[in-house]
Amino acid sequence: MNMPFYVAPEQVMKDRADYAQKGIARGRSLVAVEFSGGILLAAENPSRNLRKISEIYDRIAFGGVGKYNEYDQLRIAGIRHADMKGYTYSRDDVDSQALANQYAQMLGQIFTHEMKPLEVEILVVAVGHRERGNRLFHIRYDGSVTDEQGFAALGGDAEAIRERLAALDRTSLDLPAALRGAVAALSGPDRSLSTDELELAVLDRLDEGRCFRRLSSEDVEGML
Repeated sequence: MNMPFYVAPEQVMKDRADYAQKGIARGRSLVAVEFSGGILLAAENPSRNLRKISEIYDRIAFGGVGKYNEYDQLRIAGIRHADMKGYTYSRDDVDSQALANQYAQMLGQIFTHEMKPLEVEILVVAVGHRERGNRLFHIRYDGSVTDEQGFAALGGDAEAIRERLAALDRTSLDLPAALRGAVAALSGPDRSLSTDELELAVLDRLDEGRCFRRLSSEDVEGML
């Protein structure tokens, strides 16, 4: 009788993590930056149809990096969850932290029990009625969640981008300054990004209603 092939659980988890990280690192990056009037989301994305940044609910947005078909499934699941909760209870009961926890459970379950992990990292962002009410939840391929403060960076060369974002002067940061800082962080010192290579959106700090809006090329060129 042949003995079954044994692999230590630690090695299995390490191999899955390495596989997911390599897939995510091949993708282009995405950042979120808080400013005085809300939250800016910026991604390096030359496609006009395959979106990395989307609206989830009134005050909540979604960003994803990695394999498009995988994070788009998560985006759709988040919209369904938010719509069902808002319809069943109240629009005010749709909470970004609860949504981030749902995503974390889904990704953690897949990472632990499926043969192939999802090659994605996602960002759940919510703008508060006051600046201290903003929420930026970074959820990784293994289900781990980080509550980011001030800014977040996902995918590609995320560590270098975080360092460039950390160097921003955050005193009275308005939208044009946040946009310039985000684009500079994404492009780095050795290249430049045109408006056609960027996907940009804002969560405006409104009193009520839908806060998400996309920035057009004309808007971006004027601020840059």
